[in-house]
Amino acid sequence: MKSPPTAGVLALQGSFAEHIAILEELGYPARPIRLPEQLDDIDALIIPGGESTTIGKLAVRYGLIEPIRRHAAAGLPIWGTCAGLIFLARDLGNSEQPRLDLMDITAARNAFGSQIQSFEADLDIPVLGDPPFHGVFIRAPIISATGDGVEILARLASGGVVAARQGSLLATAFHPELTGDSRLHDHFMARMKR
Repeated sequence: MKSPPTAGVLALQGSFAEHIAILEELGYPARPIRLPEQLDDIDALIIPGGESTTIGKLAVRYGLIEPIRRHAAAGLPIWGTCAGLIFLARDLGNSEQPRLDLMDITAARNAFGSQIQSFEADLDIPVLGDPPFHGVFIRAPIISATGDGVEILARLASGGVVAARQGSLLATAFHPELTGDSRLHDHFMARMKR
């Protein structure tokens, strides 16, 4: 029997421990990633929420940007949540903060305001089926534009794009690791078993 794919969770800052706990609950081996050589032994990478500027600066300091780009070019599935979405984005408007520049999306940071404007919303995500997924948005970004190869997976009732996929890249503007609903983690990992 084939062993389940192993996930790495970028563990520079943010909610990486929560992602690891969910993955392990689902039966997927998971480990924190802090150094470039640790990328060689994983089948997928999750970039958690946190503070995107800090994640970018630490990724530069630890020499992770180019190795992650190389692994992505070789087909490594990568999922960015909240700050991770910003770190994946090709365009951040006027910001020059360090990022992977991998996904053909434009991300607007803190699109809903400061911490006190954080909110929760039920999202219709067709790839997950019913019931709706309860999204937790904390100083969340929004996807303000998408390129031709990007598939929109979820929108807010207002129409704002909060989840998208491009090839092996997945981005969500919310924190699925804080909901108790593991369907997105399972969806992300299960795609690799085919």
